[in-house]
Amino acid sequence: MASERKVVQEATRRVLLKDYLVRESARAGFGGLDIQRTPMGTRVTLVCERPGILIGRRGELIKQLTQDIENRFRLDNPQIEVQEERQPSLNAQLMAEKLASTLERGWHFRRAGHSTVRRIMEAGARGCQVILSGKLTGERHRTERFKAGTIKYCGEAVHLHMDKGFYQARLKPGVIGVNVWIMRPSAKLPDEITVKGAAPKPAAPVAADLPPVVEGEVVAPLPDLPPPEGAT
Repeated sequence: MASERKVVQEATRRVLLKDYLVRESARAGFGGLDIQRTPMGTRVTLVCERPGILIGRRGELIKQLTQDIENRFRLDNPQIEVQEERQPSLNAQLMAEKLASTLERGWHFRRAGHSTVRRIMEAGARGCQVILSGKLTGERHRTERFKAGTIKYCGEAVHLHMDKGFYQARLKPGVIGVNVWIMRPSAKLPDEITVKGAAPKPAAPVAADLPPVVEGEVVAPLPDLPPPEGAT
């Protein structure tokens, strides 16, 4: 088998596995997926908002999910690790799912978009962008953007500091695509430079820094300066 075909098959398998896990962990709050090949097999790291729902009592649900993945996708000795998302408001995938659920409950798209952006920024993000696309108000497709803070669209900063999530809201007029982009609070952009060892400039003296005048103290007058040469 050609190497190109192997790459295509592996990428297709990862996409199908992600879609399957998104459906299976919908109640637990799917927040991300990481697949790594190890000498012992395939390690699947699943990030959820409520991992207890996915694990089940005594790990029964996670064992069944592991068997289903092995049989359906033919992975070599899969090992699923479930991690809890400590900051759900800074997880782009979780916020996309919450926004889609809000739209399905009947919220107006502008109110839901601004509310999501405000919640993300209050959590400490450096920037965020929400993109809603679909039949928002009529029969024609349109796109609405809600943005706050700093957002990067290309370059190395996108791969290092940007978190992206996508979900679909199924409404009666049609399907609305929900894209959420979040710049992490720990992001340090290339144009932000700090000079080490630079001494701060001394501040100008203010009235509060001058010595106080004691009541009854005689202040000597300033000496008279001689007139300049040529002055009459």
